[in-house]
Amino acid sequence: MPVNLAPPKPEDLLPVRGVALGVAEAGVRKAERKDLLVVRLAEGTSVAGVFTQNRFCAAPVILCKENLALAKPVRALLVNTGNANAGTGGDGLARARRSCVELAAALGCDSSQILPFSTGVIMEPLPVERIVAALPRAIADCREDNWVRAAEAIMTTDTVPKACSRRLSLGGKPVTVTGMAKGAGMMHPDMATMLSFVATDAAVSQAALRNMLALATARSFNRITVDGDTSTNDSFVLIASGTAGTPAITDEHHPDFAALAEVVAEVAIWLAQAIIRDGEGATKFITVQVEGGKSAQECSKVAFAIAHSPLVKTAFFASDPNLGRLLCAIGYAGIPDLDVSRVSLHLGDVQVARDGGLDPAYREEQGQRVMQQSEITVRVGLGRGSAQTTVWTCDLSHDYVSINADYRS
Repeated sequence: MPVNLAPPKPEDLLPVRGVALGVAEAGVRKAERKDLLVVRLAEGTSVAGVFTQNRFCAAPVILCKENLALAKPVRALLVNTGNANAGTGGDGLARARRSCVELAAALGCDSSQILPFSTGVIMEPLPVERIVAALPRAIADCREDNWVRAAEAIMTTDTVPKACSRRLSLGGKPVTVTGMAKGAGMMHPDMATMLSFVATDAAVSQAALRNMLALATARSFNRITVDGDTSTNDSFVLIASGTAGTPAITDEHHPDFAALAEVVAEVAIWLAQAIIRDGEGATKFITVQVEGGKSAQECSKVAFAIAHSPLVKTAFFASDPNLGRLLCAIGYAGIPDLDVSRVSLHLGDVQVARDGGLDPAYREEQGQRVMQQSEITVRVGLGRGSAQTTVWTCDLSHDYVSINADYRS
C-alpha cells in the first residue's frame, strides 16, 4: 500500500481545455487492462519535454526527441504500458514509427506531429499490431475530463494512479494546471522510471515552456530516488494549449511567467512525491534535507548518498535507529574536505549527532520513536555555507525484492 496516498477522485481533476484523453485495452502485455492512451491536442498547442539520460534510451524516446526537434506543432501523444520498447534496436524504432504513422493517419496529421511513449518490460518487441488495432477505441474515448482513466492506463507496478490539479488566475482569467505520472521503482534522477504529463490551458511560447519545464524538473523529478536505478524510458512533458484566453507568456521575463512556473512546479513536486509514496514495497516516506553546504551540488551529493543507501533504507524499514549508517553515508558522499566535527544530524525533532559524534543527550528510544513513523525527515547540517537541498526517498522492504523478482511473471 502507498504511504499516505489515496487514488485521485475524478471530480478533483480539472479538465484542461484543448487536451482530450482517450483510453483503450490493447492487450499489450495482459488482457483486460487499460494499457493504451491517446492524448489529442488542440491546434496551436506548445509542447516541451525532458527525457532520460540513459544511453540505452528507448525507441520512443529517440523518436520523441527527433519529432520535437522538427519544431512542428504536436497534435497527439501516444502512450502504451506493458512494453518499454527499449533495448530493441532498429526494429524497435521501426515499430515506434509505425505506431505514429497509424495514429497520424487516423487524426489527419503528419507522423512527425505524434510523440510516442512506452513503459514496461525492456528488450521485448513492441506488439505494434495490437496497438494499431486499439487506436480507434482510444480515439473514440477522447474527452477532456478523462484524467483518472488516463492515469490508470499508464501504470506499471504502481498500486494507485497519480494525478492532481491546481488553478490560478492570470490577467484576471482562470488558468488550470493538471498533471499525471506513473512510477514506483527503478527511480533515480536524470530522470527516473517514470512518465509524467502536465498540461495547462495558458498560452506559453515554446521557449518559455522549455524554461518552465527545466525549472519544474530540477525541483521535482530530479529530487527523488527509490533504488538508484535510472531507466531507459523516462519522460516528462509539459503542454500548454493556449485555450484560456490569456496573453501569451513569451519568455521568463513575462509578468505571468513566475506565477505559472510556480504552479507547474507545485504539480510536478506533488507527482514526484506521489511516486515515492508508491515506491515498490515502500512503508515509509522519507525527506532528506541537507543544509549548510558550500554549494547545492555538494548538498545533493550528501542527500543522495543517504537516499540511495540500501543499509540506510533497510534500517528505516525495520524502524531500527542504526544511525551510524547515516553518518557513514555522509562521510562517503564525495566531499573530500568535509570537517565532520561541524556536521549535525537530526532525525525528525531529535538531534542525533553533533561535533563529529553522538549527541550526549540522545537516547535510543527517541530515535526509535521517530523511525516508527510513516513519514520521517532526516536533516543534515554540514556547517560549511548557506546552500541547501531536499531529496525524497522511501525505505527498502522485502516486498521490493518480491515485486522486482516477479516483474515479468
